[in-house]
This record gives sequence, C-alpha cells and structure tokens, in this order.
Amino acid sequence: MSFLIGEYECKLDTKGRMVLPAGLKRQLPDVEREGLVINRGFEKHLVIYTREEWNAITARLAQLNQYVEKNRMFIRNFTRGATELSLDAAGRVLLPKGLLDYSGITGEVVLACQVNKIEVWSKDGYEEFMNGDLGEDFSALAEQVMGGFDLGGLANG
Repeated sequence: MSFLIGEYECKLDTKGRMVLPAGLKRQLPDVEREGLVINRGFEKHLVIYTREEWNAITARLAQLNQYVEKNRMFIRNFTRGATELSLDAAGRVLLPKGLLDYSGITGEVVLACQVNKIEVWSKDGYEEFMNGDLGEDFSALAEQVMGGFDLGGLANG
C-alpha cells in the first residue's frame, strides 16, 4: 500500500454528501471498485479507511480472544458506526448522519491524511485540536516517539 498525504478542505452538501477531492482520489486508484469504510475516530472526528486497510484491521481484531471482556468492549466501540462508503456518479460519498452527529461535522470539513487512513474533522474542530496544547512540545513528542528509531543510517539532528 502506498501512504496517503495531504490535507484537503471540503464542504458537505445539505444531504451530508462530500466530493472526494481530485488530489486524494488520485491516491486511491481502487476506490471506485473497492469502496471505503468510515467509522468513529478516538477523538471527536471520523476516520476513512481503504477497504484493504479496514480488512487488515478487522483481521487483527478477529484474533483477539472474545472471552476477554475488554477485548469485546474494544471491538464493539472500535467498530461502532462503521459504514461502507461508495462514490456516486458525481464522485461524492454520503457520510452517515449518526457519524456526523458524533463528530459535530456540519458544513466545512478537513480531510487530513494520516499515513494509512484519512481523518475527517469539522474545520473548526481540526483547527482547535491542532492548535491545542501540544504547541512547542512537538519537538519533545517527536523525540519520545521517533528518537529510538534507526532511520536507516540517516544522521540524527
């Protein structure tokens, strides 16, 4: 799988449909044939997965021991609201009302590519989240998350 890049601003129409931006659609060559899956994110946003990525995630979920209560609770909460999306003739996807209500998305939307998935945020929610508490601590976070990786002989610094 190739990795997704970019941030895209879109608008929902009155029926909750959104046109998939051309720059993003080019990165998803199989989207019209395979479709997409959308569900709740961990914060108040939505997440769109390619069908291939969703299948890989659910295959891992299927390996969890269903006799362990925390596993069942996680699976229920993670898959809650998961819905298949398909593009219509105009290149639009219909976002489910329940998921829009959960995320607070109404009109302006930001699609933020995150390596193997696309986060869907209300524009205001995204700006608030991204301009939140992290601020100057991004450098410290980068060191904590990435500092131990051998980046293939690249010089650190």
